[in-house]
Amino acid sequence: MRRAVFAGSFDPVTTGHIDIVERAAAMFDELIVCIFHNVQKEGCFPLDDRIQFLREATSHVPNARVDVFSGLLTDYMKQQNARVVVRGLRSVKDFEYEENHASMVRHLMPESDTIFLLTRPDLTFVSSSGVRELIRFRGPVQGIVPPSVERAILKLYGKPPRG
Repeated sequence: MRRAVFAGSFDPVTTGHIDIVERAAAMFDELIVCIFHNVQKEGCFPLDDRIQFLREATSHVPNARVDVFSGLLTDYMKQQNARVVVRGLRSVKDFEYEENHASMVRHLMPESDTIFLLTRPDLTFVSSSGVRELIRFRGPVQGIVPPSVERAILKLYGKPPRG
């Protein structure tokens, strides 16, 4: 079975993440979308919410499943019998960071590989950190997060200002 891992904090999950999930899932028998939980870092959304958001947003992708892990990505990959890491790239800046990350993964797990999927041009501006800033300043998030995330934001913070 060809299994890959798409890992991140997904805080929150964006339409860019979902695009990568859909495209990567078409390449593998199974795609594990894994939230790597950093206990030292408080997220914008609680872990349980992020799990639910991802499950709802990927429910239409039959060979994708959501999981959570705290620790080294390579330990998780070995545990799941996965040899491929999927990463999305928006820009050259992303590539520089991800290239170093992929090299470290390969150092720790020589049998592994990383594939990079370029973000669709209409989604290159979308990032979780950008969404968190919009949330902070009550900006509109429609179209850049899945509907379940948008509903949660509206419930927590009220209606964003009209632009």
